[in-house]
Amino acid sequence: MLKMSLQDRLKGASALGCAGLALTAFVALTVPSAALAQTTAPMASPMATPMTAPAYTPVSQSDLVGASTSDGWLMFNRDYSGQDYVPFDQINTGNVASLTTAWTSGKINIPDGFEGTPVVVGNYMFVTTPRDHVIAYNAKTGEKLWQYDYQVAPAAFKTLCCDINNRGVAVYGNSVIFGTLDNHVVALDATTGKEQWNVSLAESGTGYSITEAPLVVNGKVIIASGGGEYGARGFIVGLDAATGNQVWKIYTIPSPDEPGGDTWPKGMYQTGGGAAWMTGTYDSDTNTLLWGVGNPGPWLAKMRPGKNLYSDSLLALDPDTGKMKWYYQYTANDSWDYDGVNTPQLADITYEGKPYKAIIEANRNGYFYAIDRTNGKLIYAKTFVHDTSILGIDKTGHAITNDANKPTLTKSIFTCPSFLGGKNWWPGSVDPDTNMAYVPTLHACMTMVGVPVTYSAGLPFLGEKFEMKDDPTSPGQYGSLQAIDLSTGKQVWQQKSSFPWDAGTLATKGGLVFSGTPDGYLKAFDAKTGDVVWTSPQLTSGIISNPISYRIDGVQYVAVWTGWGGVWPIWAGKLAIPEAKIPRGGQLYVFALHS
Repeated sequence: MLKMSLQDRLKGASALGCAGLALTAFVALTVPSAALAQTTAPMASPMATPMTAPAYTPVSQSDLVGASTSDGWLMFNRDYSGQDYVPFDQINTGNVASLTTAWTSGKINIPDGFEGTPVVVGNYMFVTTPRDHVIAYNAKTGEKLWQYDYQVAPAAFKTLCCDINNRGVAVYGNSVIFGTLDNHVVALDATTGKEQWNVSLAESGTGYSITEAPLVVNGKVIIASGGGEYGARGFIVGLDAATGNQVWKIYTIPSPDEPGGDTWPKGMYQTGGGAAWMTGTYDSDTNTLLWGVGNPGPWLAKMRPGKNLYSDSLLALDPDTGKMKWYYQYTANDSWDYDGVNTPQLADITYEGKPYKAIIEANRNGYFYAIDRTNGKLIYAKTFVHDTSILGIDKTGHAITNDANKPTLTKSIFTCPSFLGGKNWWPGSVDPDTNMAYVPTLHACMTMVGVPVTYSAGLPFLGEKFEMKDDPTSPGQYGSLQAIDLSTGKQVWQQKSSFPWDAGTLATKGGLVFSGTPDGYLKAFDAKTGDVVWTSPQLTSGIISNPISYRIDGVQYVAVWTGWGGVWPIWAGKLAIPEAKIPRGGQLYVFALHS
C-alpha cells in the first residue's frame, strides 16, 4: 500500500490548493490497515456486563432544558446556551495544583484527529472516536461498558475535507444518537449499545458528510450536513427521536422561488455549499434554534456575484417546523472560506448601558459579534485578530468586505485572517461571573489566487488555491487564548503561543479556564488574569478537543481527549511542520483532586 509522510501531505495540500482535498481523501484511504480494520462491521460490541453496571435514568426534555444545573454534561456544549461553563467550584484557583489523573481510557490506535466531546449522564459517559466508533464508560471508574463500531461506506472517505472525525453524541430518553461520515444518523440503546434505528440523509461519495454532534430539542434530533468544499447544497433536518423519521428539512441555500433566492446567479443555488456542519444552540424561552451556516461554493466569489444567502450566516429557526424566524449574515459574497458555523452562544449582556438578550460569537472572519437574539439585529462587532478582509461594519450592521482582497483568475491576494479563520470550530466558553468569553484564537494569513473549476458531484469545488502565511503582526505565533469583555467586545487578557490554539475551552465557577495544547498539555488558567495555574503532565498526543467537567457523588472531574489531527496539519502547509512529529492516536484522560 502506498504511504505518504505527514510533511509530504503538508507540502501537497499547500501547493495544490483545491487538489489538496483530493489528496486528503487519498491519505484517508492509505492510513495503517489496523485502523481501517476497525470499521469493517456495523455492530454493537457490548463488553461483558459488569457486576457494578450503573443504573441509567432516561433523559427528558426538561432535563435538557435544565442541563446548566446538572451534575452531568448532557450535550455537546453542556447545555442549550452553548456557554461551556459549569457551576462547580470544588476545583478552584486555590487547589487546582492538586489535580491528578483519576482514570484514562488507554490509547486508541486511530491516527486521525480526536475532536469529540464526551457526554455524561449519571455514571455513564458516552464518547465517539474518529471513524464513527461509540464507546460507553463508567464515568466514575473508567470501566468500559460497551462499544459500537459503525461501518463507514468506503465512498465517504473520498469526500472529506478536514480529517476523519466525529465530534460526539446527543442523548434523549434511553437513546444515544450520533451522525456518521456517510450521512447516516444512528440511535443506540444507552445501556447496551444495541442499535435502535438507523436512517440515511444523503448518498455517500456525493460531497455530503456528517461530523457534528446532534442536538435534541422537543423530541426532535436536529442535525445538519457537511460538504461545502464539494458544492453540496447544505441542509438542516429535524428527525423524530423515537423513530428517526424526518419531520422537517430546510436547505441553507434558497432556491429561486424562496426568500433570498435572488442573491445567487441563475442555477448556482444547487451547488452553493452552505454546509451547517457544527452543532447549534437553543433558546428555550422563545423556542428558537440558533444554527450557523458555512461557506458558499465555489470559494471563488467572482463566479457567484451577490450576497449568496444564507451562506456564512446565523439562522434562527423554529425547532418544531424548521421555519426561519430571522437571519444574520456575517460575510456576504465570501471568497475566503469564512464559515459562519462557530457556536452561537447565548448570553445576557449590557452594552453602553442597555441590557440585551444576546448571541455572542467569535467569527471566522476575525470579528467578535454580539447579536440581539430576539430579532437578529447587531449590537456590536469588534475585531479580535489582525483583519484585512473586513474593513468595518456599515450602517445596517453588516460587514464591509474588502473587495480589493478578493482573488480572481489573474490576481493573487494576501489577506488576514487565513481561511482557517480568526477562530475555527473549537468551542469557546462564557463565564457569567467574570462577564468574559474565552476564545481559542488563530493568528495566520494567506495568499489566494483563482483557478478554473467546474462542478462535478463528489469532487472539490473551490476555484482557488492558497498558502498559509505568517501574520506580519505576530510572526511565529500562530495561536492564543484570549478573554473578551462581553460589555465592550474588547480583549482583557491574552496568552500567545507558537502553536495554533486548536482546542476548545471550559470555564468553571472555580475561577478557572481549561484548554489543551498541540504538544500534549491540559492547562488551567486564572479566569480573571489569564495566569497559568496548573499544567498536566505531558499526555500521549496533542489536544484538539473540548475539555468538560462533571460531578459524581460530590466529586468534580475534568475530562479531555488527546489525539492530534484536524485541519491545521492538513491545511497549514509549512506553518505546520513543527507539529509533524506530534504522536498520533487518542486517549481519554479524566482528572480529579488528589485526595
